[in-house]
Amino acid sequence: MAVSEQLAESAGERYAVLRPHLDERQRRMLLGVEAAGLGRGGIKAIAAATGVHPDTIARGVREAEGNPEPQARVRVPGGGRKSLAATDPDLVSELKTLVDPGMRGDPVSPLVWTTRSTRNLAAALSDLGHPVSDRTVARMLHEMGFSLQSNAKVTEGAQHEDRDAQFTYLAGQVGEHMGAGQPVISVDTKKKELVGDFKNAGRQYRPAGQPERVNVHDFMDKDLGKAIPYGIYDLSGNTGWVTVGTDHDTSAFAVATLRTWWKSVGQARYPRAGRLLVCADSGGSNGSRIRAWKIELAKLAKETGLDITVCHLPPGTSKWNKIEHRLFSQITRNWAGQPLRTHQIIVDLIGKTTTATGLTVQCVLDTDDYPTGLRYTSKDIEDLPITRHDFHGEWNYTMSPPDTP
Repeated sequence: MAVSEQLAESAGERYAVLRPHLDERQRRMLLGVEAAGLGRGGIKAIAAATGVHPDTIARGVREAEGNPEPQARVRVPGGGRKSLAATDPDLVSELKTLVDPGMRGDPVSPLVWTTRSTRNLAAALSDLGHPVSDRTVARMLHEMGFSLQSNAKVTEGAQHEDRDAQFTYLAGQVGEHMGAGQPVISVDTKKKELVGDFKNAGRQYRPAGQPERVNVHDFMDKDLGKAIPYGIYDLSGNTGWVTVGTDHDTSAFAVATLRTWWKSVGQARYPRAGRLLVCADSGGSNGSRIRAWKIELAKLAKETGLDITVCHLPPGTSKWNKIEHRLFSQITRNWAGQPLRTHQIIVDLIGKTTTATGLTVQCVLDTDDYPTGLRYTSKDIEDLPITRHDFHGEWNYTMSPPDTP
C-alpha cells in the first residue's frame, strides 16, 4: 500500500471518530486540511477513505486556506432545505385564516368552534392540502407575531358621560380628607365563599402525590352555608379590616362592619377625626341607590358624631376600587389552594394576610342575622340629615349627626 493511501486511511479513521462531534463546516475543514496535507491527489484519496464527495472536500480545502474567509454560520446563505412557507406560498395565508377567521373574513373556518391548538391547526392545514407538523405551525405563528392569549376584561359597555369627572372629584375628596388628617376608607363585599370541603383555586406545596382531597361537586353545605367577607381598606394606614358574615349581604351588615371597625380600630387611630370619607361601588349592599344603606349610615353618623361623606365610583368601574387590588387580591393570594372548611379557618387566613409593603389585616366573625326585604320610602330618605353635593348628588353626599347644623 502506498504511503499516501496509508495516510488517507489514517485520516479516514480520525474523521470517523471526530465526525459526530463536528458540524458541517468543521467536517469540511478537517477533511480539507487532511487532503491538503497529502498534496496532489489528496482530495481523491480522502474522498475514497471517508466516502465524502470530492466537491465537499475541495470546498473544505478552500475554506481551510481562508478562501473565502471562515464565516460564523455553518451553511452559506441560501443553503439547506427551503422552508415550507417558501415552497408552499398559500400556507401562510391559510394559517392566518384558520387562526383569526373573524379578521380574515372566513366565518365558516373549520376551526371556528374548536380550540386553535397547534395540533388542530396542523390537522386542518393538512386537510386543506398543506401537510405540516404542529411544531412547524408553532414556529410559523411565532414568526407571524401570534402568541397564546387569554381573554382580557376591558370592555365596560356604555360609560357614563361624567365617568372621568367623577374619578377626578373623588380624588379631590380623598386628597382633601387625607390632607386634613381625616380617615379615608374603601369598602366592598368580597366574593362569597362556600364553606366546607370544596376546591379553592390556586396551588400550595404538599408532598408529591398527596393533594388536598375535596368534594367533587360544589353543592353548598346546608349546615355550614357561605362566608360573606365585607372589607374595609384604610388608605392612610395601609391596613385592612374584614368582617366575615354568615347570614345575608345587606346594608345593615355593611354598616355594622363600619361600626365595628370604627369602635375597634378607627377611633383609636384617628382620635381627632370629625369626618369620615367612604369610597364605595355604585352597586351591592353599599350601592348609591340603596335606601337601606343611607338609613344605616345615618344611624352610624348619629352614634359616632362623624360627618360621613360617601363618594361612589361610577357604574361599571368597580375594578378601580382600591380595596380590590390592595386588600382582596392579597387575601385571595394568601389562601390559594387552601380548602375553606370552616368560618374560623376563613377568619384566620384573612387575618394572616400581609404584604411586603406593610399591609396588615384584622378579621372577625359576625354570626348575627341580617334579614332581607326591609322596605324604606322616599319620605324616610327625605327625613335623613343628608347633604347632597353639587356635583352628582346621587353619587356624592354627606350624612351628618342630627345636632350638626
